[in-house]
Formats: sequence, structure tokens, C-alpha cells
Amino acid sequence: MALTVVGTMAFDEIETPFGKSGKIIGGSATYIAWAASNFVQPVNQVSVVGEDFPQAEMDALTARGVALDGVQVKKGEKSFYWSGKYHMDMNTRDSLVTDLNVLADFNPVIPDSYQGSEFLILGNLTPQVQMSVIEQLTVRPKLIVMDTMNFWMEAALDDLLKVLQKVDVLMVNDSEARQLSGEYSLVKAAKKILTMGPRYLIIKKGEHGALLFHENHVFFAPAMPLDDVYDPTGAGDTFAGGFIGYLAKTRDISFENMKTAIIVGSAMASFCVEKFGTSRLREVTHEELTTRLEQFVQLVNFDIDLV
Repeated sequence: MALTVVGTMAFDEIETPFGKSGKIIGGSATYIAWAASNFVQPVNQVSVVGEDFPQAEMDALTARGVALDGVQVKKGEKSFYWSGKYHMDMNTRDSLVTDLNVLADFNPVIPDSYQGSEFLILGNLTPQVQMSVIEQLTVRPKLIVMDTMNFWMEAALDDLLKVLQKVDVLMVNDSEARQLSGEYSLVKAAKKILTMGPRYLIIKKGEHGALLFHENHVFFAPAMPLDDVYDPTGAGDTFAGGFIGYLAKTRDISFENMKTAIIVGSAMASFCVEKFGTSRLREVTHEELTTRLEQFVQLVNFDIDLV
């Protein structure tokens, strides 16, 4: 039931209305791995870093059950770096610096030890890189999940559409769903996107929860109302890690189980935003996760007498 994660491992520097992080560890694969490793091990990591990436971070992931055979370390080069500033609503941000560095010519290589993984999640990378990973697999995984963004819809739409035909689940936010489909209504957008290849579509709406679409079925999961939201960076990737980690643990990819997986993903994301970077994810206990999941159940549980 191994899970393979493909994405970035990076440095972030974040400013929100509540403080500045300084230079910290980020990247889509990092957040996904920290979240998913709560549910399934090994998590097979595929990424690229520079010589400047701290060994202590690698060791922490290894101790968590994350395999790093697929992480390339480029000698004499720097890791991907992103700096951003969030506005007061925490939903909008300005990218201040984006240095691709080692990511500019990243060609992932799937180690033999990763072959046979039943679950694959493709973080937000170029569609060409995502396709390269799929083509390297000798056996198709039981479930392939992919993330993408509006930039690839503008710069590499043809390649993106080819990848969509190869995956089972697409994750996008609401503006990306509208852009990809050309539809304002998210229901209409979902119907159109599901004709492009994926069997399932997840539309992330940040603090307003997430929608799951499959055929004529729709499920909505709320986000947890929190007292403190310090840093939304990585929340979407953490959501994805919780989602795919739970599915890999249960090995059940039915629509009903995906509904539970979305709640699990939302719970993990609610921890992520409570501190800068991955720091909160590293300390989540099983008891805390159980309590948070019970809070989600109460959030949507009600009795009604039909009139």
C-alpha cells in the first residue's frame, strides 16, 4: 500500500499580518509527506534539492517513515526558494521572489524500490514532469491524484490536457476550476472537467471547505473555524496529503470513502495553518487528530424533522 509523492522540497520566506517566518522549509512534497505519513508508511518521496537543503530536515523525514531514494541532491546548486506576503484576508497573497534554482531542469527518476506503489500523488509541477513520472511506472497505480495551477493552464494547456487523461483525481481551487472549464458555476465546471479524463474532481475553497465531484454525486466538506490562522502556505498540499494518506491506509477508493478522506484532509490542513511552515504538522498527535476529526463530525451533524 505504499504511496509515492512527487513535488517540491523548498525554502519559503513568509510574511502574514501576524508575523514573519524567516527562511523555513516548504514545498508541496514536504507538506504532503508530513501529512500522509500519519496514515501510511513508507511515503516514497520524489523531488530535487540543492546542496543547501539541511540534512536535519532529511533525517526528520526519514524518521517519519519517508523514503528519500527518489530525492536528487544537486551539488553546488541551490534549492527552490519562494517568498510571499499575505493580505489581511489570508486568501490573497503577493509572490515577492520565486527562484526556481534546481527546479528549473528537474527530471524526476523513479527508483526501482518505488515501483509497484498503489497510490501516486503528483504535486504542482509542469505537466511534462507529471507525465514523465506516469510513463516511468511499470505498473499503473490503483489511484493517481494530481494537483495543478492556473499558470499551467495558460502556459502548457495541451500538455496539461494529456496528463488529465491519465489521472483519476484532479485537485484545483475554485478559480482554477473556472479557468480550466470556462464555466462560472462550479457544478457546470465540474461536469466539463470530468469529461477531460479524471473520474473525481476536488475543488478546494480554502477557508470555505472543499467539494468532491464524481459522476452525478457531489459532497461538500467544511473547513474548521479556527481562532488562529497564522500561515495558509501549504494548507492545500497538507489537505492533499491527508486525503491520499487516508486512502492509501484504507485501500478503498470508493466515493463513500473519499468523502471520509476529504474530512481527514481538511482536519490535517486545519493543523497546518496554526503555525508557520511544517512546524505544527510535525507535532500533531494521534489523540489531537482524533479530537479534531470528532469536531468535524459535530460541525456537520444535525437532526431534522421533515415537514
